Amino acid sequence: MKLFLVPTPVGNLGDMTYRGVEVLRSVDLILAEDTRTSRVLMQHYGIETPLQSYHIFNEHQTVAGIVERLKAGTTIAVITDAGTPGISDPGFLLVREAVKEGIEVECLPGATAFVPALIDSGLPCDRFVFLGFLPHKKGRQTAIKALPDEQRTMIIYESPYRLVKLLEELQEVLGAERQVSVSREISKLHAETARGTIAEVLAHFGAKEVKGEIVVILAGKTA
Repeated sequence: MKLFLVPTPVGNLGDMTYRGVEVLRSVDLILAEDTRTSRVLMQHYGIETPLQSYHIFNEHQTVAGIVERLKAGTTIAVITDAGTPGISDPGFLLVREAVKEGIEVECLPGATAFVPALIDSGLPCDRFVFLGFLPHKKGRQTAIKALPDEQRTMIIYESPYRLVKLLEELQEVLGAERQVSVSREISKLHAETARGTIAEVLAHFGAKEVKGEIVVILAGKTA
């Protein structure tokens, strides 16, 4: 019995690792965030392992049954639509319960959107804090108002539909001159990174339709 967490490409299918493909071919079952999305990857690499839906809306209801299957000797891999399971995606709950039951867990190294975005930003990457998606409603203003005094580089995930609103909120709380970098469509054909002050990057994205997955890298407070 073993549980694997297998990173999948955040954009370009060629970013899948050889070992990731080998593991997905060898396990008994793959838990996929969206089986329709994952079938594209499976077909690309000729992976015929059975898929089962496992996402944020059913993970609490299904985790006990999955753990029982692992204890019975089933080898299972978890994948998400893109990136590493557990990083703003399902995975943590199952890992926690598997560890409690003494089940072997292994996370393979591989794609995670914030790493290339952080390196590409040109902002300090020796010390950083990953904030993931900020709350959409309740607690959002509290979270944003806590950012100005953070001295580490900050990493935020955001929907393309809310990016302009987020930049406006950051400008209001941190000021127009704070440095920021926004990466979208990482590793895809139309990948883009916009760097500058919040005001400059806001003007850039406010003038066009924003598409793709978004990673915002925000400069920390300088001493």
